[in-house]
Amino acid sequence: MKQFTLEELKQYNGENGQPAYVAIDGVVYDVSDVDPWDGGKHHGNVAGNDLSEAIMHSPHKHSVLAKLNEVGKLER
Repeated sequence: MKQFTLEELKQYNGENGQPAYVAIDGVVYDVSDVDPWDGGKHHGNVAGNDLSEAIMHSPHKHSVLAKLNEVGKLER
């Protein structure tokens, strides 16, 4: 599985044809085909970032992660 630095992850922001990836608890997920993430943005969150803290404030919390494809790990 690919290892991403935070700097590398920032490239995957869903803009200009780039895929949209987010990191949560050290795992990088592809949200490119998730309709609410169209354009790399979702409820004020931006793809290409570590959203571990943000997901704790979402109504769905971690329940949505099982539906996403894991594409790598975020280096700490």
